Amino acid sequence: MISVFRKLSWYFKEQWIRYTLAVTALIIVNILGVIPPMLLGEVIDLIQYNQVTAERFYELLAIFIGLTIVIYIVSFFWDYTLFGRAFLLEKKMRSKLMNHFMRMTPTFFGHYRTGDLMARSTNDLRAIMLTAGFGILTLVDATIFMFLIVMVMAIMINWHLTLAALIPLPIMALLMQKYGRAIHERFTKAQSAFSDLNNDSLESIQGVRVIRAFVQEKRDEEQFNAQTEEVFQKNIEVAKMDALFEPTIKVLVGMAYTIGLGYGSYLVMQGVITIGQLVTFNVYLGMLIWPMFAVGELINVMQRGNASLDRTGEVLSHEPDVQDPNDEVSIPTPKKIEFNQVSFKYPQAESYQLNGIILNIKQGETIGVVGKTGAGKTTLIRQLLREYPPAEHGVVTINDVPIDQIPLSMTRGWIGYVPQDHTLFSKTVRQNILFGDANASDEEIFRILELASLREDIEHLPDGLNTIVGESGVTLSGGQKQRVSLARALIKDPECLILDDSLSAVDGQTETKIIQHLKEERSHKTTIIVAHRLSAVKHADQIIVLDEGKMVEHGTHEQLMEQRNWYFKQYVKQQMEGGE
Repeated sequence: MISVFRKLSWYFKEQWIRYTLAVTALIIVNILGVIPPMLLGEVIDLIQYNQVTAERFYELLAIFIGLTIVIYIVSFFWDYTLFGRAFLLEKKMRSKLMNHFMRMTPTFFGHYRTGDLMARSTNDLRAIMLTAGFGILTLVDATIFMFLIVMVMAIMINWHLTLAALIPLPIMALLMQKYGRAIHERFTKAQSAFSDLNNDSLESIQGVRVIRAFVQEKRDEEQFNAQTEEVFQKNIEVAKMDALFEPTIKVLVGMAYTIGLGYGSYLVMQGVITIGQLVTFNVYLGMLIWPMFAVGELINVMQRGNASLDRTGEVLSHEPDVQDPNDEVSIPTPKKIEFNQVSFKYPQAESYQLNGIILNIKQGETIGVVGKTGAGKTTLIRQLLREYPPAEHGVVTINDVPIDQIPLSMTRGWIGYVPQDHTLFSKTVRQNILFGDANASDEEIFRILELASLREDIEHLPDGLNTIVGESGVTLSGGQKQRVSLARALIKDPECLILDDSLSAVDGQTETKIIQHLKEERSHKTTIIVAHRLSAVKHADQIIVLDEGKMVEHGTHEQLMEQRNWYFKQYVKQQMEGGE
């Protein structure tokens, strides 16, 4: 339990005023809560000894009603304050996780699956929220409130009777500790199983068309049922431990009641305590049910919260592979990009994906990058995107400054990137395009649509720019998705536009139009085009051919055609196939 508060100490320090007020109000309510049973006992004794008067009765009744109203008001305050802070923690943690995800590199997302991250961002944060809210409530009630009731019972009634009635407490403490350890272990396994289910469900939904195409619906359903059964069984194991708390506490409370009534009745007959005191004592025993139950709930909630804090803490402790430099160098405009003997391999890879790359790119040039599948084309542009740590050998420089000395926001701010896998958001076409520049006007949007040869397609959509594209752009064709992604990058008007095989789904005629528009629009800015279809790079100022991470050819289209190597053969082959 101490470890939970240590892990959340940053938040409690930040919100200490609110938590202090909430806990203080809760303690006040607990103190006021022990007064009504005393009033009840006094009324019973007054009636027993025929000493009750109307004035005294109404006085006690007024005190009772007043206490009820005060308790109600103060209870509202602590409830609102305490659980409001708990919800705020959940909000902060969710924002913290999302900001962390945004800073992470592909290495991180290769280690954690999407479903697992979603589970940690939902179920685990809910458990942490309960720890900061309900956990604090049970902590106060299981300690201060219980201690207060016990002290009142011992001092105001009889300490011998109190001591006897509390004999079951040590037994309960031992059992709760044992149950708590078991819950922590089982809850961690249940959350892990839920993460797996979450991830596979996400993949099934995203790949539903592939599943149907291969008639694998039944198999996928069987796999899903098996996983839900596993999650169910693991949660049943948690529920079994949960189910032990309440009956265990009820049995022990029942034992305390039995001792209290039996021994209390004996003390009444001996004249040690009055009937009113015995009634008050038993009311206090009844009030002890919640604090004793709160002990179990406290351990339960804290163990769940501890497990969830461990899971979220594991994610948050993951440092990004690429970080901003300590001594930043600011560059106004990237006039020159150089690859100086760059050799790079992915983390945990044995061989190099880039080997001795030498390339000089001047502002305003168009660079074509071609080669066989797996030759290292995407890996090359990832050096500019800075998705991985700097190359082990050689260096990428911008204006003669090593790229790792320039702030990430600056280098990425220069780049407009259109990846191979076109990610569209489940929003309108307009919103997807404005993702590149939120302040762009409709006039600018339509101009960009012309550049991307997309305007006619958009006009044929049901609601034009306001058409919802659906999950991952499901309502658009492959070529339309590519051109929406291209428009999103173009509207940013980047210093360096990178197209990573981004025209593969459009026909040759449309590709020619787009390339011509790019030549006219970006004559003074850098463009890097990665392509399998060589017609997309024919116009480039420089074309490099990669093979197994090495640059095996370099020159203009005309120069490479004269060399009659891979580029020449591939170009001739594609021309014979109609440019496809």
